[in-house]
Amino acid sequence: MSDRKIPLKPDSDQLFFAIEGTGWTFAEVNQYVSLACAAILNHTALNAGDRAAILMRRPAPFALTLLALMRMRVVSVPLNTRLTASELAWQVKNADCRLVICEADTKAQLREMDVAVFELPALNAGGALPQYDCYGALRLDEDLAIIHTSGTSGKPKATLLTHGNIYHSAMASARKLDAPRNERWLCVLPLYHVGGLSIILRSLIYGTAVEFGNSPFDAQETNRALSEHPITLVSLVPTMLQRLLDAKTRPWNPLLRLILLGGAAPSAELVQRCIAEKLPIATTYGLTEAASQVATALPELVYRKPGTVGKPLMNTQVRIIDERGEDAAPKIPGEALVKGATVMRGYYGDQASTDAALRDGWLHTGDIGYLDEDGDLFVLQRREDLIVSGGENIYPAEVEAVLRKHPAVAEAVVLGLADANWGQVAAAVIELRVGRSAASDDIIAFSRQRLAGYKIPRRITFVAALPRTASGKIQRRAAWRSFNDAISSEE
Repeated sequence: MSDRKIPLKPDSDQLFFAIEGTGWTFAEVNQYVSLACAAILNHTALNAGDRAAILMRRPAPFALTLLALMRMRVVSVPLNTRLTASELAWQVKNADCRLVICEADTKAQLREMDVAVFELPALNAGGALPQYDCYGALRLDEDLAIIHTSGTSGKPKATLLTHGNIYHSAMASARKLDAPRNERWLCVLPLYHVGGLSIILRSLIYGTAVEFGNSPFDAQETNRALSEHPITLVSLVPTMLQRLLDAKTRPWNPLLRLILLGGAAPSAELVQRCIAEKLPIATTYGLTEAASQVATALPELVYRKPGTVGKPLMNTQVRIIDERGEDAAPKIPGEALVKGATVMRGYYGDQASTDAALRDGWLHTGDIGYLDEDGDLFVLQRREDLIVSGGENIYPAEVEAVLRKHPAVAEAVVLGLADANWGQVAAAVIELRVGRSAASDDIIAFSRQRLAGYKIPRRITFVAALPRTASGKIQRRAAWRSFNDAISSEE
């Protein structure tokens, strides 16, 4: 297995990137990647297996940097551009990065770095090009990327994915989606997420085109691209699709064959609207730890069986287990377990979390769902406490840890509130220290200095005491009732 090679097309004249009306072939991208390699290595000597972080908003520099690091056998660590300087510094240190590669408009976010920072210059393909080996001959057992995903402990976990994880995911996805040679995949997902990253790498492996949309997401511009450009496939989270449909004024081009919908469970109303408008939605379930896609329901199944994400992809297995660890009967909810070649190597530098997640060859996702009599998967809940806001994952433990640092806060519980625009937003129930006082605006301002904007609680309620068990553990469900009672008394 480890000796298999990834077939790539560095000299092809086929379209690879399309960005703001400009198209680059595989051969042209290959030239720019050579220049990026030279620029990076002239700044910092990197060896195979080293880790380098990428903090970039613009898709072209990000993609070129990613491919350059692949060529140098350096492990990429994509960074969320919405994080604060302290959050970025923690992730860079956690992944043992030797270098952070940025662009001009993200350099200011890296002021707290203890490692080298390099701003990638403009690349000029004219003249003689530096010589580097082509992309090919990448071994499937080599590490490709470390992607941080928040964990219930309150600190992000560094998911370590190999080339093999991405390759097998790409092959299984192509088999499921019947990817044609003329595929043009519109990418509007953040490239620091596994969903966006996978689009670049799958298109690279397939030899097909990826078109990059606006960053941040722009509903009007995306609608225009779907109407005017020969897009065949687009990946969206439910919030994006809802905004696109609300802003849509023209039909989308007839070449659009699939809308991959993932990142969070779509509402029943959104699915029914897509069915009513005969949109080709394919609902998916995936997670970073399994290199994105685990199961997908194609439009025919979505229409026939709303709510399902279909069967697992090729060479991927899914089990549902009950509280005793035994296989649950059809339609009986339990924890979803995943097994296959797409499952991560582990969490970098965190053996305890790796051992907890990977047991007897199975990835314990923490997600709750069930399989029906046909073997189709239904996901009921994306981890017990997870809040999904506009496709971004918010783990309450991380936000609660920040809130407890406020001098007036004794304890806090962070919950997800339904929101028409974002799916969910964070809210907090706070117990203050005896003799201390604080206003909601103070707490929000305090959070804003320490958390990315999407993680900040949008509504805060103060209670005299949070509900606890006899052992002193906070009862989260009872906290929900306290939150609702407090809101009712305010109205």
